[in-house]
Amino acid sequence: MALLGPTPPTQLEPMKDLFAMIEAQMGFVPNSMKIMARRPELLQAFAGMGLHVMSGGVLDASVRPLISWAASAAYGCRYCQAHTAHSATKAGISEEKLHAMPSFETSPLFTDAERAAMVFAQCMAHSAGMVGPAEKSALQAHYSQDEIFDIVAIVSFFGFLNRWNDTLETPIEDVPNQLASSHLPGWEAGKHQD
Repeated sequence: MALLGPTPPTQLEPMKDLFAMIEAQMGFVPNSMKIMARRPELLQAFAGMGLHVMSGGVLDASVRPLISWAASAAYGCRYCQAHTAHSATKAGISEEKLHAMPSFETSPLFTDAERAAMVFAQCMAHSAGMVGPAEKSALQAHYSQDEIFDIVAIVSFFGFLNRWNDTLETPIEDVPNQLASSHLPGWEAGKHQD
C-alpha cells in the first residue's frame, strides 16, 4: 500500500501545462510526479532538473536509459525499473536488447562501452564507495570527461527517484508496467502494484 496518494485532482489544475508536456513526451503522467505535486515548487524544480539531466549534456541518448535502468535495478526500485525500461524503448532500444538488460554483463547485444557505464551505474547506485579503480578505468576508456559528468548526473538523479518511489511505494502506471511485464524476464511489480 502506497505511503502517500497522488495530490487531489483539484490541486493539480495549476500544473496542467507541465503534465500535458510530460504526457506528450512519455505517454502518461507518472504517479511519482502527481505525488510530488503536493509541493508545486518541488515538482517544478524536479521537472527542470530531470530535463537537464536526461536531455542535456553530450552523452548519447541511447545510453541514458541503460544507465538509468542499471542504477534502478541495483537499488531494487521496481517503479523506476519499469520507467527506465519504458524510456529505453522510446530511445530506440530493441525488444531483444531490452529483454537482455538483466544479463547485460554477458550479453553480446551490449557494447563494452555500455557495459562499463552500466557496471559503474550499479556500483554507484549501491554506494559511491563501491566505485573502484577498475570501474573508473573502464569508464574512462570509453567516455570523455563530459560524458562521465552526464553518467554521474544520471545515476545521482535516479538515486533520488529510487529512494522517493521505493519508500513511497508509488504505484506503477499501466504503460510502463505492461512494458516491463512483457520485456523484462521474471518481472513483478512487487509493492508498486496499484
